[in-house]
Amino acid sequence: MAKLLPTRLPVSSGENVSTEIFNRLVRILEINLGSFDPVNTIQLTTTQRDKLNFQPGTLIFNTTTEVLQVFDGTEFIDLTTHRTYVSSLSATSSLGSVSVTIG
Repeated sequence: MAKLLPTRLPVSSGENVSTEIFNRLVRILEINLGSFDPVNTIQLTTTQRDKLNFQPGTLIFNTTTEVLQVFDGTEFIDLTTHRTYVSSLSATSSLGSVSVTIG
């Protein structure tokens, strides 16, 4: 999937520079600018994250806390909360009572 840019870059109409050169330069900018790729969110542990420098707005998935986080320029803010899902559920019953075991 292509990366999404936060703005729309212009397309040349061939006025001061050739259309082909201008459009190639725009494509190089698109490839190299800090862009958001919704298919490939960076996954880091808290230790890895704390060793790196980030731009405000950087989105990561913290594998230590298992939450999506965004950098506000000072610190990472949790966008979600960690959820624990029940891995197995079993139930037994007898006449007059029900017993449920979650494990």
